[in-house]
Amino acid sequence: MQSWPSPEIPVVPGESTPPCLYDTASASLVEAETGDSARLYVCGITPYDATHMGHAATYVAYDTLQRVWRDAGMTVHYAQNITDIDDPLLDRARETGVAWRDLADEQIDLFRDDMASLGVIPPDDFVAVTDVIDPIGRAVERMVQNGTAYRVPTPESSSGDDVYFDIAATEAAGVWALGSESRYDRETMLALSRERGGDPDRAGKRDPIDPLVWRAARDGEPHWPSPLGDGRPGWHIECSVIALRELGTDFTVQGGGSDLIFPHHELSAAHAAALSGKPLARVFSHTGMVAYQGEKMSKSLGNLVLVSALRAQGTDPRAIRLAILAHHYRSDWEWTDHLLPNASARMSEWSIGFAADSPSGAHTSSVLHDVRMALRHDLDTPAALAVLDDASASGVDDAASVKAAIHALLGVELN
Repeated sequence: MQSWPSPEIPVVPGESTPPCLYDTASASLVEAETGDSARLYVCGITPYDATHMGHAATYVAYDTLQRVWRDAGMTVHYAQNITDIDDPLLDRARETGVAWRDLADEQIDLFRDDMASLGVIPPDDFVAVTDVIDPIGRAVERMVQNGTAYRVPTPESSSGDDVYFDIAATEAAGVWALGSESRYDRETMLALSRERGGDPDRAGKRDPIDPLVWRAARDGEPHWPSPLGDGRPGWHIECSVIALRELGTDFTVQGGGSDLIFPHHELSAAHAAALSGKPLARVFSHTGMVAYQGEKMSKSLGNLVLVSALRAQGTDPRAIRLAILAHHYRSDWEWTDHLLPNASARMSEWSIGFAADSPSGAHTSSVLHDVRMALRHDLDTPAALAVLDDASASGVDDAASVKAAIHALLGVELN
């Protein structure tokens, strides 16, 4: 699948080092580096109601990570999926009377435009689930064969049975343990499974938390042929297969919103371990949730602030990006009416403060060092912005280099 054009990334004077990120699995800061290269997987959108500010905050966060890696001289291999077949998409298509494929294509195009406008570096591999149905079907067949998945009788389908992942069998194999990524207890997992697309009450399952990996075809639903019979993938298996195909095992960072910690990331890692016998990723990184009008921004609630709507109103995408960067990526925060004016004012102050060299101003090398150190420490963009606020007020001796750093590291090109 085509992604979007890559933004220009200037070279910044001086040297940097790879960042440390908070790893959910170990509950600690760890160095997110693997030699001279880094491999990143960030879960993509289900294409309806895209792109809201929660999406934007996640992709800007991991775009910042890419920029910090590149500044440290590392090459980056970035993969992202698009869940263009899933129950929520089909439900929205039925509600609106739009063909599911048309709805998905429309929203994917909108997502591309939003990401390009925000200066987000595109993935090297931008993979639609519908383009990898065959590999997913074969992967599930292997799981059935190696005993980490099982069939559950499905009378409502004439093409075969649903297939579920066997948590206990995978744990017994010694390559993964339930809770190793999320650190949640079983009671929490059961509640989140019920809330986030699981079916813990399904008859015939060996464990209520066991997730669906292949849904046998039902009347009126899109489906594809596979060795398991006609059907379509479950949710978590798609990211396992795409990540393994594009990045291999034990890649550097698995990223996404904190609402994906469980079940999605926990079980994606489980599926990958069942297929490969190795860990999926070294660092499991998660962004905070963005609220609006007192509630977490979500498609189900409909309290969405859309990037495309802001752009249509004439909002400068650079201000949107700066408004996001004013919050630490792991924090939960709320979108309010003052954020865009504040971001626009900051951008104007920087444009004035870095318009020309100031021989009596701050040493640029010190400013760049402080910005880099803030970003190296768990992508602390609020601290980096504060350094630049101070520098713009005092002036710097090499304004062009500071502007290049703002462009390269924060993705904001000043006038």
